[in-house]
Amino acid sequence: MNKHKNTISKFCLLLGLMASSCQKFLAVKSDQKLVVPQNITDIQGLLDDAATMNLRTTPSYGETASDDYFLTPAAIAPLAVYSNAYIWQPMDYRFQNDWSAGYLAIYNANLALELLEKVDRTTGNAQGWDNAKGSALFFRAFYELALTTQFGLAYDMQSSQNDLGIVLRRSSDFNVRSKRSTVAECYSAILKDLQEAVLLLPDHPQHVLRPSKAAAHALLARTHLYMRDYPSALSATEKALHIKSALMDYNSDTDIYSLTVAVPFKPFNREIIFYTEMFSGFGLHISNRATIVPELYNSYQSDDLRRTAYFLATGTNQRFKGSYASHATALFTGLATDELHLNKAECLAHAGQVSEAMEVLNTLLKKRWRNTVSYPSLAATDRNDALQKVRDERRKTLIMRGLRWMDLKRWNREGADITLSRTYDGTTYTLAPNSPRYALPIPADVIEQSGISQN
Repeated sequence: MNKHKNTISKFCLLLGLMASSCQKFLAVKSDQKLVVPQNITDIQGLLDDAATMNLRTTPSYGETASDDYFLTPAAIAPLAVYSNAYIWQPMDYRFQNDWSAGYLAIYNANLALELLEKVDRTTGNAQGWDNAKGSALFFRAFYELALTTQFGLAYDMQSSQNDLGIVLRRSSDFNVRSKRSTVAECYSAILKDLQEAVLLLPDHPQHVLRPSKAAAHALLARTHLYMRDYPSALSATEKALHIKSALMDYNSDTDIYSLTVAVPFKPFNREIIFYTEMFSGFGLHISNRATIVPELYNSYQSDDLRRTAYFLATGTNQRFKGSYASHATALFTGLATDELHLNKAECLAHAGQVSEAMEVLNTLLKKRWRNTVSYPSLAATDRNDALQKVRDERRKTLIMRGLRWMDLKRWNREGADITLSRTYDGTTYTLAPNSPRYALPIPADVIEQSGISQN
């Protein structure tokens, strides 16, 4: 019982730390009593604990290991203790970390589901009951997918039946023994939760900190994309876009402060379907330390407004500033309509619908092009050319959202043959395509306490 009280106490306390627009949505009355969750309002409160469920919570190790940035010797020196994470070597690290943050959110979701079993669904409470259950299922799936794509290898029809993924917890009872499931079992569980959630959630959320039907379809699309099930990914993407498809025009949109300022985008802009932020992690990839690799920055043409919106010059180098997060020190990792357009273009390209894929891609990119200059529409000669163009634009659009690591893994499974390389302390390190090191190390304290196997 004390555990439940502490959870609710934490909910009430941490809400006070959120941004003003979050406070308006999730304000807690001053006379609200701290009680054990026992009704739908209380249960929804567990899921509205944004500091646990949304803010600085999604995994970051994959972004640290990705190839969109590098560190100068001066930048990495203060954090040399974490250098192994930067060069893909075994890493001994402990609480607080991606694993603990993700599983705290999963704990809240499991607790909410257990408590809902004790509340009868009636005509009077059906809307709230369905939203709470759908939200709990969505959150559990969201964090299980994020953790699986970081701590497991890329999905493959054959090898994923044996490759180890994460621990699938279906109970809030800490005494239940932890056991790693296979990657295939993880994806199956994620799909099951989302397929149920999509039937329960409303089309649009009360606030983008909450899940919705659009978000569930979008997460299904991401899941199928990572499984390289492109027909299913296309179907889910189109269902999400049917509910929400708006794109910002970087030339004039009211959701943009100014492309030249340190924080270009207003909080919770119109492209966001579901809002989360990245855990700070080892701190290696954060914008005030990480330098964008020159070949990536140089791939943006001069009239591509992403070049202005996403980057800040520091001497001869560039740093990232274009997150859709609500403040400058955070990185957005949620679901948005720009990702859906890229999903659709990639799925169409896989299906050999080359002109259709380019049409979707151009619809997105034209919104990012200076409108005083004629937009140079992209065209592809064949399926492979279309796929490469979509991959290039996916990297350029979804930079620093925690997606690049899994994209590298799945594309290498398809023969992309991308080798990563970094130099640290005079030595060059490489990460070969399909290396087992793409399954990142699990925290040492988790291994010690649970007895599960290490990657």
